[in-house]
Amino acid sequence: MEIRDLEYLAASATTGNFARAAEAAGISTSTISRRVARLEDELGLALFERGHSGVRLTPGGRAVMQHVRRVLGELEALKSSGSVSGAGDVGEIRLGVRLPPIGTPLLALLSGWRTKNPNIILTVAELSDRDLVAEVEERHLDVVLTASQALWPRVASVPLFRDRLMAVLPTGHPLARRTVVRWAELREEVVLVQGWDESQVAREFYAAFLGENARFQAHPASKQSVFALVSAGFGITFATASHAEAGFTGVVFKRIDDPGASVEMSLAWLPELEDPAVGRFVAFLRDEARSRSLSGEDCPAAKLGEGAVGRHEPLEHRGDQLSGFDSALSGLSREHLTVGHEIAMEGSRKLDRQLHWPFVGNDAELQLGQGDLLKRGRVRARDRA
Repeated sequence: MEIRDLEYLAASATTGNFARAAEAAGISTSTISRRVARLEDELGLALFERGHSGVRLTPGGRAVMQHVRRVLGELEALKSSGSVSGAGDVGEIRLGVRLPPIGTPLLALLSGWRTKNPNIILTVAELSDRDLVAEVEERHLDVVLTASQALWPRVASVPLFRDRLMAVLPTGHPLARRTVVRWAELREEVVLVQGWDESQVAREFYAAFLGENARFQAHPASKQSVFALVSAGFGITFATASHAEAGFTGVVFKRIDDPGASVEMSLAWLPELEDPAVGRFVAFLRDEARSRSLSGEDCPAAKLGEGAVGRHEPLEHRGDQLSGFDSALSGLSREHLTVGHEIAMEGSRKLDRQLHWPFVGNDAELQLGQGDLLKRGRVRARDRA
């Protein structure tokens, strides 16, 4: 018994005629008649009463058809579920974070994701650097958001945004009244950091700014616990501008007089990961961050690689990333360039049926093709979302 036999049986019962059922299925009447007869032999009962005017289900056939329709309905639901899941439209993303997901840059990205993907569940786990690595390797987490200096060799990653580093001082500290502080003024302080025996990423990162003689005290605790110790006068610490937005009682956040005092935040995942929802998530956050210039004006859009995550990038272009092209877009829709359009940039890159949200810099040459319509132009500006 094959699924096709059940489909032929259902078509014959619906039309009441083997000829019409065969025509709808695109096969010969003799073929559908033979397949139904074989099914009757296999089941050991007559499914149809046959006459000159057509066929009619027997009582046994009506009982069988209840099960057939249920099976075919479940099969259709299975196909639909596979199609939706394969496109990354539904599912669950288990996101690991090193620090609470707060602050304007990240909240804007997550809010945009939620708006466009309401059927994908996002769960968040806040863990230490060591535990993030373990949970990803053991497949308990799908993707992590962490500082780029905490990435490990086996993962694929993409930078999202840079967050300015701030000095966190007790409210009674002599520098608390200053608007800006300098590294040299902080080198004699006791610096409280989060740290575990197997992971001292924060200490190593801050030491690059403060020098090898800096005094650190590591605490295997949350960032809020470290802030509490700073408030109590045990030392100072550092945090990002995102944490400064949230604030904390008893401490002040001061900008550091160093344009390089920032933390790059990246998404990371295992390259062999087979999950279209994660692919959609990574591609969306990457491209949103780029469109908002969160990762730097001259930073090219990072590639997601050849793995499953890269294969599941959304095949669409945002209108605001394709505007400002002089006359190049005349006659083409700015809102959505569908698969099948051709895009060539500077005469060397042509994308057709594999569109990956290209980001085009100023003064780049753009060529768009849609059927027989061909438009060329030079980029003069790029809108920012």
